[in-house]
Amino acid sequence: MNFKAFVNDIENNNWNVFGTEVYLYGKLKYSYGDTTGLHEIYSATKAIVSIAVGILYDNGQIDLDKPITDYLPEDIMRSLPQDQFARFNRLSVRRLLTMSVSGFPFRPEGNNWLDQSLSCKIDPDNQGFNYSNIPVYLICVALTAIIKADLGSFIEERILAPLDITSFDYRRAPEGYFYGASQMRLSVHDLSKIGLLLYNKGVYENIRIVSEEYVELATSCQQMNREGGYGFYIWKYRGGYSINGKWKQKCYVLPRLGIIVTYLSHIEDGSHSLLESMEKNILGIGPEELEAFKRIAAMEEIFDRVYSGSKNPDDLKKLEDYYTGDDWKFDHLLDENGLLPAGLKCGVLSEDGIYNLLED
Repeated sequence: MNFKAFVNDIENNNWNVFGTEVYLYGKLKYSYGDTTGLHEIYSATKAIVSIAVGILYDNGQIDLDKPITDYLPEDIMRSLPQDQFARFNRLSVRRLLTMSVSGFPFRPEGNNWLDQSLSCKIDPDNQGFNYSNIPVYLICVALTAIIKADLGSFIEERILAPLDITSFDYRRAPEGYFYGASQMRLSVHDLSKIGLLLYNKGVYENIRIVSEEYVELATSCQQMNREGGYGFYIWKYRGGYSINGKWKQKCYVLPRLGIIVTYLSHIEDGSHSLLESMEKNILGIGPEELEAFKRIAAMEEIFDRVYSGSKNPDDLKKLEDYYTGDDWKFDHLLDENGLLPAGLKCGVLSEDGIYNLLED
């Protein structure tokens, strides 16, 4: 781990990074820049809403597989046109948590976000990944109805206060609901605490805030997507997961390595330079590791051909050479450390796979 090199990259490239922290096995190891001032975290706000869902889930107040219509305000549900109610009645809470609803635009708009959100012509049969702020907003409305109180105050009391987060800012929808999909400001240090809470399976400073069961659900792959997987408002990242904001607001959690990396920035280009620097200097992912990822993908294709019975004449020999050489050991270690890209198939690295191949 070369934190100094990471900072040098930030400074030498004039990347607009406000501050960054690195934790190792739950303890702050390195910090740089402004880690205590408030900055926009954009969609990283969603992870806090997920934790609020978890608290109600733990209390038996919300069932992830019941329709969202069971939890939205009754008077609003009664006023919906019959066909529109039928559409939303086929959406479970889980579908909204995993962004698996087709038909929502990116964000709610207008003077009444709830009316606009509930007027969307969603397709309840299409369960593909569709990233939108509206599912989060609807979850926030539902949570407000469940607790019969202001969700913002609930989050302050049940999440922020136990994490000793005393400086923050958030905004609301026009109707007064806690928005939850964005528009929150935290410091780098306090976003790290959200990562620490998840890393410690729902516990912070010996205080349990949310159950280990829910944290496992929220941070595991519930819905596949182009990034390799999505949990409950939390993205899969390599062997761990990440909390993501719009303009490179990040908290990466890699439990197997004991590493948490948080940074807040405002970088609007689509480059991956900051991420690549972090991976190289903090996680140790360099040219050798990148080559290994390509090798694993290639060997996985051969592995699949062998087991499907459609192998080429040289396929079995290539696999045997791979398993008996140093490449497999190196690639297997990357997998053990949780450094493979999320979504990369790696059955070829299974020790059972070797045994079965040799048996066959």
